[in-house]
Formats: sequence, C-alpha cells, structure tokens
Amino acid sequence: MTKTKKITLAKYAGFCYGVKRAVDTVKKIKLENPDKNVCVLGELIHNSNVIKELESFGIISLDKLPENGEGICVIRSHGESPQTIDKINKAGFEVYDLTCPDVKKVQQKAVELVKDGYYLVIVGKEEHPEVAAIKANAKQYCENVIVTDDLDTLKDIEQKLKEHRKIGVVVQTTQTLSALNPIVEYLVSVSKELNIANTICPSTTKRQTEVRELAKNNDLVIVVGSKNSANTTHLADIAREYTKTIHIENSDELSQYADLIKKSMKIGVTAGASTPQNIIDDVTDKLNIL
Repeated sequence: MTKTKKITLAKYAGFCYGVKRAVDTVKKIKLENPDKNVCVLGELIHNSNVIKELESFGIISLDKLPENGEGICVIRSHGESPQTIDKINKAGFEVYDLTCPDVKKVQQKAVELVKDGYYLVIVGKEEHPEVAAIKANAKQYCENVIVTDDLDTLKDIEQKLKEHRKIGVVVQTTQTLSALNPIVEYLVSVSKELNIANTICPSTTKRQTEVRELAKNNDLVIVVGSKNSANTTHLADIAREYTKTIHIENSDELSQYADLIKKSMKIGVTAGASTPQNIIDDVTDKLNIL
C-alpha cells in the first residue's frame, strides 16, 4: 500500500500586516492618482513577483533618487533616513510614508534611548535597509550608535562601552532571539545600566516559533520567499537546525528537489512575510502532484 504524503502549511505564512498594508496602499495611491507618477525609493518589499506586479500598475521602483522629480514618492516598509526623506521633498516629490508601524516603533525607541544618554546597540544586519534607517534616525542626536549581530564587534569597543556605563538595545524587527540573547548576556557584564527593547515584531516571533515546531514534526520543511528577505532566510536557518530544509522563491524551483520531495512523507511549508498568497498556493499545489 502506498503511503499518503502529508503536507502541512504553517498558520503564519505569507504577508504580515505591515507588508499587506504597504502593497494595498501603494496600489490605492496609484488608482486614486492615475495621471500622477507614483514611484517607490527602492523595492517596496523584498519580493520580485510583487515588484513586477506593481510595475504592471505603473508603480516604478527607483534605484536612485533623481535630482528633480514629480508626482508621489513612497517610502517603503523598511523606512528611510530623515536625510533621504528631506532629499525626496527637495527633489519635488510628494512624500507618502509607508514605513511599517513596527519599524517606526524601533526608530522611535532608538531615538528615545540616545536622547536619554544611552550608548545604542542595534542588533541586526548593518546593510539591511531597515537597520540603516534606524541607525540614521538615532545618529541625528548622538554618534554613540553601533550595529552588530555578533559579539566580536562589541568586544572591539568593550572599553568604550564600560566607560559609557549606560547601554540601550533595540533589535531589527526580523531578527532572531538566538542572535539577541548572547549579545544581551554579554552587555550585562559590561554595563552599569542596561535598557533592552525587544523590538522583534510579533509576526516574526510567531513565525519563528511555528517553524521550529514544524521542523520538529516533518521530514522536510520548504520555506518560500525571496533570498533577499531577512525574515525568510531566518525561517530557513531555524528549520535547518531540526530537519532537512529547502528555501525557494517560487514553485518553479521545486523540480530541483524532486527526489528529496518524493522521499519525504511529511512536508511542512512556511513562507516569509513578503511572500504573496498565490505563490504559496502554487507551491502547495505542485507538491501534491510531485
């Protein structure tokens, strides 16, 4: 008798609130302003399929801000620095801010900490646009800001941290607790006053908790989403700690893993916060026939 393959889709998979808000709102802006140029500085979210869909609506992603522009320029969900927003205004655009509300909270907390005299540690990836915006907002008020996702960077400035005494911590919304915890443990040993704001967004926490359980109970976990998406990559990294895991951007990539999929009787599927539902559906549909 042939065993039936069991496919389990995570409850928290696909667009989070902030991403859905950004995508729906930018489409609405274009529909309400059909004769205006509508653009986004950078990619609205990290998903090439969504970016192509927005282009079909006439919404363009700008790699670089022009000196002179017209129409509406949208601030993406990752946020931007105050300096960049000022440049957008000076270029002649009307600014529409679609920074994710959870990201806004991190920016505000970072500013609050540096204003209160804390040496600010931002736990995250230096090159990530969300982190760059958080850092830029904080550095308007104080230069005592560092970005890191490892202990070595902090140990390099240990004496400076000890002398400052007051240390504040904020976290990139898509980071993992496993990255935050050792940093906090280290900072406890070098600070006299430590103020920690766990700003990992609730959606990220739920997804990471769920994927861990999914991985423990399945032969294979398939994570769907952009390779450039931090939250999606973290889901794949967590799942790999417990079971075989593949990270794909869409159903076309499944054929590369056909043998592994055929051998796996219990498959868990999850997706990053910037992965559209139709792509998730395509993956689960294709899994049923492989």
